[in-house]
Amino acid sequence: MTSRLSQHAHQVLSFGEGTAASQGPAADPAIARSWRRCLEQHQLDPTSPRAPCVIERPRLNEHRERLDRVIAVAHWQMNSLHQQLGSSGHAVLLTDASGVVIDSVADQAERAEFQRAGLWLGAVWNEATEGTNGVGLCLLERQALTIRRDEHFRGRHAALTCSASPVFDAEGGLLAVLNVSSAREDLSRQRRFHTMALTNLSAKLIESCFFLQHCEGDYLLRFHAQPEYIGLLSEGLLAFDGDGRITTINETALNLLASNREALLGQPLETVLDVRLEQLLQRARPQPGTCWPLHTHNGQRLYCQLRGPQMRVVAAPPKEAAAQVGGLCLLDPSMRADFGRALKVLERDVPVLLQGETGTGKEAFASALHRASRRAGRPFVALNCAAIPETLIESELFGYRGGSFTGARREGMVGKLEQANGGILFLDEIGDMPLALQTRLLRVLEERKVTPLGAAAPTELNIRLISASHHDLRTLVASGAFREDLYYRLGGLMIALPPLRERSDKAQLLDHLLSEEAQGESICLDPAARQALLAYRWPGNVRQMRNLLRTLVALSEQGRIAVDEVLAVLPAEIGEVDAMRDPLQSAEREALLSVLRERHWQVSRVAEQLGISRNTLYRKLRKHGISRN
Repeated sequence: MTSRLSQHAHQVLSFGEGTAASQGPAADPAIARSWRRCLEQHQLDPTSPRAPCVIERPRLNEHRERLDRVIAVAHWQMNSLHQQLGSSGHAVLLTDASGVVIDSVADQAERAEFQRAGLWLGAVWNEATEGTNGVGLCLLERQALTIRRDEHFRGRHAALTCSASPVFDAEGGLLAVLNVSSAREDLSRQRRFHTMALTNLSAKLIESCFFLQHCEGDYLLRFHAQPEYIGLLSEGLLAFDGDGRITTINETALNLLASNREALLGQPLETVLDVRLEQLLQRARPQPGTCWPLHTHNGQRLYCQLRGPQMRVVAAPPKEAAAQVGGLCLLDPSMRADFGRALKVLERDVPVLLQGETGTGKEAFASALHRASRRAGRPFVALNCAAIPETLIESELFGYRGGSFTGARREGMVGKLEQANGGILFLDEIGDMPLALQTRLLRVLEERKVTPLGAAAPTELNIRLISASHHDLRTLVASGAFREDLYYRLGGLMIALPPLRERSDKAQLLDHLLSEEAQGESICLDPAARQALLAYRWPGNVRQMRNLLRTLVALSEQGRIAVDEVLAVLPAEIGEVDAMRDPLQSAEREALLSVLRERHWQVSRVAEQLGISRNTLYRKLRKHGISRN
């Protein structure tokens, strides 16, 4: 053990013996409380050399999926924060409310160093696992704070300085923690203060953006006692529905109205503000630009703006927005109609059953329904019944309390049903669920209560249910492999997703997926290459198309994908590929003629537009027998 680790261990042990509480790191009451919990409750060893705990990729994906909308909001701000801090020497982390790192930003050259320190995706930074640290203490104290080097409980982390700030959801619940960690030894007090201020500001920006997204379906009142503060982080935000009842409100608004959340939620807006609802709604604008005065019943004057409800995707979304619903392309008329029907019944608590071949995008369809529904800000929890061993499905779905059985985790496990409470549960490959669990699931769906193993009392459930299978469930029912009563309970509305070869929007879907896989990079798909992809039958459906496009993007040279590269990677039979070549040659000839005419046969410009040399262009012209005459 190094002298530094030895000195830190001595500090912690002296504190445990009650001889160092008035000096050193434990002089801070919050640090003292945390160290005490680490010693007595968590029974951690400050000298332990073990590496930080990192969860497996499938579990990490589950944690990320629950907060995918938060990650989408936060990632840009995390990059901005990283740049403001000078980039190098800092890792910016976003964790969920259990302390699991779900997103990170760091310099590429420093990633290996930060990964060794546990500042990486999937690392668990709650207090019970890693002792006193920025994220863990922020989760408990629910306020912005900085943990300096030897204030950490574990000596392994004593080289880090961490500034953490909480991110709250629209209901005031702890949603996530934004954390900046640095291993620099030269951080001055001013520099630490600067880092903490920027971290807290960024957390508030993420919080505000998430609030605005969460309230898109409601009227949104933005207000402050000073008009110049509207649009800034210090503004009050209050959302209400078409009946004028308050649905959500942020902390600043509560302070401005001198009230609390419990007293205001669900109450008519007219009980707070001295204005008739009809008069107020006349002020609503899609993008309000001016503010106007309004008074509370106690005479306080506020300056306000009112945004009207934002339109959500309905049965027939506009074509230009169709590919923007949770990554789902809805330009096929039948799919668009099915999506609208599914969304309507889901909002009425009618379960939706998706059927279709493997790879047709059943989970993407379910996720898009979640994003378009009124529960978009609530959890979306997915469980693949075919991907989990039969012995583990029960605990994954229903959960258990700590000490319920031999080998159980000390802290227990929250099942998927409880995780999805208030949101949407997606049960993929439901046809592979064991019969015994089908019986228990049916009882839970009927009673709307779940009792984890070892729990003293059931938990009330408020979930919407989407299930899916590539099996014909009616055949499984006939063979006795699936309960008939559960089949009818799940199939309130049955949607058959078409295979990719039958979709009318295959071309648009190809462009959409290529754009996603390119991740902002400019990628040109040659006309003949595009024709080859559209002519292929895609036995693996959308999943296969996405994976193949990802391969083509990785192999592309100078941002261009040629037909030969497509034919080289298409997993088709040789006869099928050969049969595709003749129409592809014709397509290439027509594409060349089109560009030649567009560029008035100026060979240099044509070659530049196609991204090839003039010699290559001349060779193709000779190959296809093309001349200006």
